[in-house]
Amino acid sequence: MQRSLVMTVIGKDRPGLVESVASMVARHGGNWLESRMSRLGGQFAGIVHVAVPTDRESSLVADLQSLGRDGLTVVVKADQADRTKPAEIVRQLEVVGQDRPGIVSQITQALAGFGVNVEELETECASAAMSGEMLFKARARLSIPHTCNLSELRRTLEKIASDLIVDVSLEPAA
Repeated sequence: MQRSLVMTVIGKDRPGLVESVASMVARHGGNWLESRMSRLGGQFAGIVHVAVPTDRESSLVADLQSLGRDGLTVVVKADQADRTKPAEIVRQLEVVGQDRPGIVSQITQALAGFGVNVEELETECASAAMSGEMLFKARARLSIPHTCNLSELRRTLEKIASDLIVDVSLEPAA
């Protein structure tokens, strides 16, 4: 019998950091299912989904916690996915515009107001090719309840985009 675990990992970036977690999972008979990891501001942060034999769960968690002595913080939680949840509408949201404080806050506040779940979010600031100004880019995978009025959501996002002078698109997810 397998137990599904989700863990967050954060620590000062260094070679071998991912390997230390991956080899520990493998030593306990675990299977690395999926992950999202990135270096941000000199820190390495990630979220990892693994499956491990039920009888080895506690020893894996204890070993992962021991990585703290190497400066790596690992938090492990049992997968609590609601497998009975009805299918929702999945959309891809993209935002691009001159960087300014509050873009993520205003967009996510509107999404929350419509009951939209942000499943994935990637953001970055980069220098614009022609002007050299800082350009903010965001891409999000959204899970939208069937009860949500998509036209009203789109109008709300377009109003925010106009106020912030950014481009927003909401398209079916690939």
